[in-house]
Amino acid sequence: MSLDRLDKRILAHLQKQGRISNADLADTVGLSPSACLRRIRLLEEHGYIERYAAILNPKKLGRSMSVFVEISLTSQSEETLAAFERAVARSSEIIECHLMGGNSDYLLRIAARDPEDFERIHRDHLTRLPGVSRMRSSFSIRNVKQDNALPISAS
Repeated sequence: MSLDRLDKRILAHLQKQGRISNADLADTVGLSPSACLRRIRLLEEHGYIERYAAILNPKKLGRSMSVFVEISLTSQSEETLAAFERAVARSSEIIECHLMGGNSDYLLRIAARDPEDFERIHRDHLTRLPGVSRMRSSFSIRNVKQDNALPISAS
């Protein structure tokens, strides 16, 4: 499936306003509601839309401290990587994990309440991850920009 201009407009609007009604979205992109819904279902079936989610306010939930943790592993073997990734997937405290190129093997993002909470997460979760040889943590002072919307060209 290749995306046309209308598909891209639908995706751009859904990224910004995931709860928009089908009728309003159809009106916004210039389609009938049934044609718009057919396109959305095709975009879902072909994997352009993976899932729908609410974006929560970390401050309201008491998790306003973002910590980025660089992880270096003892080995680059498939077994070491797989064991580490399985352990990360089981930890609800780790909200993002990226396999990296460069100085570290992985970059984790943790949402903690405060330094004491991060100490607990470090002690109870991070130090128990398999295959870790080094960890380096950096604390976010202020979130300058955060956007989950991917750039979509109109052409």
